[in-house]
Amino acid sequence: SLYPENLLDDLHDETTDRCWVVFWTKARQEKALARRLLSRMIPFYLPLISQDRLISGRRMRSRLPLFAGYVFAFSSEQEGLAAAKTNHVARTLLVEDYEQLVVELRQIKRLIDLDAPLTIERRLQPGQRVCVKSGPMTDFQGTVTRRQGKSRLIISVDFLQQGVSVEIDDVRLEPI
Repeated sequence: SLYPENLLDDLHDETTDRCWVVFWTKARQEKALARRLLSRMIPFYLPLISQDRLISGRRMRSRLPLFAGYVFAFSSEQEGLAAAKTNHVARTLLVEDYEQLVVELRQIKRLIDLDAPLTIERRLQPGQRVCVKSGPMTDFQGTVTRRQGKSRLIISVDFLQQGVSVEIDDVRLEPI
């Protein structure tokens, strides 16, 4: 999940031709991209957390990306282009304030290393358009609203100016 092991230990000097980028991957392609980056020796960080699942009556432990769809890389322009040309990357996001990013990633890594129970938090605002990314309502699109402190997904028929809402976990939603 981290190559090289000391990537987040110290801030990198300005003389290098590398910069921090965030690869926004296609669905469930984070680990495949990380393997590709590792094979090309491109520094990256993919925060992974352990999660227990019950599959066919057996308890299985999986290592899942903490931030679904994102891999952080410290690459040159040429390395970034090579990674973007793989079939794993949907978009490349440039990082303006790399020092802040490294500080934040360092904190995330420390929490993971402490095996702290983590919950993914999203800042979905009421009125924001979202898509459901997991569960029985996968690929439903709607608008987020809050009622009694809980998130709800509104599915509407705009022509009629009416709709329905259902309570849903923020972790199942991603902004459109």
